[in-house]
Amino acid sequence: MKEEECKVLLDSMKACPIDNTFKIIGKKFTIHILRNMQLGQSRFNEFLDSIEGMNPKTLSARLREMEKNGIIERSVFPGTPVKIEYTITKKGKALKPILEQMAAFSMQYYSKEVFKDGKPRTFKQVFEKPPEILK
Repeated sequence: MKEEECKVLLDSMKACPIDNTFKIIGKKFTIHILRNMQLGQSRFNEFLDSIEGMNPKTLSARLREMEKNGIIERSVFPGTPVKIEYTITKKGKALKPILEQMAAFSMQYYSKEVFKDGKPRTFKQVFEKPPEILK
């Protein structure tokens, strides 16, 4: 891209796209909630029990923010007690590669902080399911 084209493109922006994404997912515990949703969690108490240091007030605030931003949807199922579940939207699913790259970065370059043995690993080595053994 030529310098003039870059200048025109940058002049058309009203905010840094990286900063904007960080404003949406950068608050404390938002990434943890998204991670846990990717792992199959969908209920308030599941998040509360599995994310260390998070309190109910903060969890409620983050879930509301994520819903407002279109990252998750809230479904209410009538009954006694009322059942509430959260699911990731298409927009939220688009964040999966970002989360995977964040994990891959730490597994490769900060392995001493991530793994008990301190050895670097790739994302694929850790998260790809091993092939089933044929009997």
